[in-house]
Amino acid sequence: MITIRPAAQRGHADHGWLNAYHTFSFANYYDPRNMGFRALRVINEDRVAPGQGFGTHGHDNMEIITYVLEGALEHKDSMGNHGVIRPGEVQHMSAGSGVRHSEFNHSKTEGVHLLQIWIMPDSDGIKPQYQQREFGATERNGKLLQVAKSDASENGDASALKIHADASLYASVLQPNETVTYELDAKRHAWLQIARGGVKLNGQELKQGDGAAISKESVLEITGTHKDSEFLLFDLA
Repeated sequence: MITIRPAAQRGHADHGWLNAYHTFSFANYYDPRNMGFRALRVINEDRVAPGQGFGTHGHDNMEIITYVLEGALEHKDSMGNHGVIRPGEVQHMSAGSGVRHSEFNHSKTEGVHLLQIWIMPDSDGIKPQYQQREFGATERNGKLLQVAKSDASENGDASALKIHADASLYASVLQPNETVTYELDAKRHAWLQIARGGVKLNGQELKQGDGAAISKESVLEITGTHKDSEFLLFDLA
């Protein structure tokens, strides 16, 4: 069963410095039919104006993944981490027992475009943690690259970021008519999020900003329909 969440039906907030689309309920956008999917709680597509950003604020008990599509995002947190995230890099922060951080557009002249993802953890109150890793374009082109996986799992890509949730995250970039397949365990679910371009998922078309909740599908066949079609695939309990 595949249920498409169209991009045009997402929540939208334009604050001037921030133009955001919310796949699931977030902040002032509330939709009781779209509160998340399994442990996946937030997918925000954010565009931040040059020199602008999110001031210091707190999080707890959430696995937070940042995936930059264009530009550069500067990060500072109460654990002492300070860095810049660029396309091809994936950042993960376990908010755990509590962490404060800020995120700003690193450029004074160019915008930054990113996906902010929240996944509910397996347990609360863990020690906050931070990871950031670069995944080269050749690793994602024409294939599914595992960029994050459960810290309890001994399987999968050794270079993947380890998160405190029973979930895996894959990234891929496809060209037109290029196909990847994924076998989904009968007891698990998946979410597909199109970052740019478009794909066909088991014959159903999805475009930039669309998402799809997937259950009771044994094989996922994903085919690019546009040049440089980029997407994220979540494997969820």
